[in-house]
Amino acid sequence: MTIEIGITVSPAMEGLVDYVVEAERLGAASVWMAEFWGHDALTPLGFLAHATSRIRLGTAIVQLGTRTPAMLAMSAMTLQHLSEGRFVLGIGSSGPQVMEGWHGVSFAKPVTRTRETIEIIRMVCAGERLAYDGDVYRVPLPGGEGKALRSAAPPVNVPIYVASLGPANLRLTGALADGWIGNSFFCETAGIFLDEISGGAESAGRSLQDIDITVSVSCEFTDDAEEAGRRHAEGYAFTFGAMGSASTNFYNRAFERQGFGPAVAEVQRLWLVGDREAAKRAVPAGIGLRTNLIGSDEQIRDRLRQYRDCGVNALRVNPIGDTLDARLEGLGRLLDISRAL
Repeated sequence: MTIEIGITVSPAMEGLVDYVVEAERLGAASVWMAEFWGHDALTPLGFLAHATSRIRLGTAIVQLGTRTPAMLAMSAMTLQHLSEGRFVLGIGSSGPQVMEGWHGVSFAKPVTRTRETIEIIRMVCAGERLAYDGDVYRVPLPGGEGKALRSAAPPVNVPIYVASLGPANLRLTGALADGWIGNSFFCETAGIFLDEISGGAESAGRSLQDIDITVSVSCEFTDDAEEAGRRHAEGYAFTFGAMGSASTNFYNRAFERQGFGPAVAEVQRLWLVGDREAAKRAVPAGIGLRTNLIGSDEQIRDRLRQYRDCGVNALRVNPIGDTLDARLEGLGRLLDISRAL
């Protein structure tokens, strides 16, 4: 069995459309667009739907709470129509820094919000009349003048993938989602994530094989894997120090569960006191090496086998390169290795 290779992109990437069109020609299976606190993830995929014909188009992720579930369903149905069935809706609860500090939306009950959003989106996409009484969402609004409506668009299937790191959200992913948008992932400790997803799946009468397990990696071909691993590790200083509040950082907790608790806590401490260079140096090099594809063809081939053998179906890859040609050369090389597994 081969492992599927997709690519991750951003709206501001130079040569975005050319890159995605060429990636499709080379055989990349999917393209994934994220949003943080700059560009959104949905608009660029509509543009890419027009420029491509086969590659799947996914969000990794859109942030829950920034749009009502009905609005998110409307956008997903629109993109599914425009792409002729190639759209995948990847969702995630983000964290309090982004939700409360940028969007002004409460971060309370993130797992409940995720569950209710999935249920509402599926009701809308199935053509059901939207009447929902949840803990976070109540539609129609009680005491108001609105009545339950049915979507004016025809029913359509929209696969829903969930970005989850904590145990409760991982179990929810297994119970409800079509796929997992994974990160902070080591093959060596895959069970930390996949056991929870599997347990959630079994609770809903499913199995782990019913969920598309995808993981984010960068890919760099190099003769000096140690140096590259050190460099990639330093990039995690921002993740550990700034991707969350001082008390709530889901990435840090995920790495803590995989044995890096003291190291990650020290990186966060250094970042928060303003010593960012020291924070970068404090990230263990093994984090950079084990969360990415780095090294020679043989080293990357071996790592691909490890991802495949521990249960990963697909990788969302960022090929490292300073130019469009360099990124495409790395992607083509990786696809050749993947096909030969």
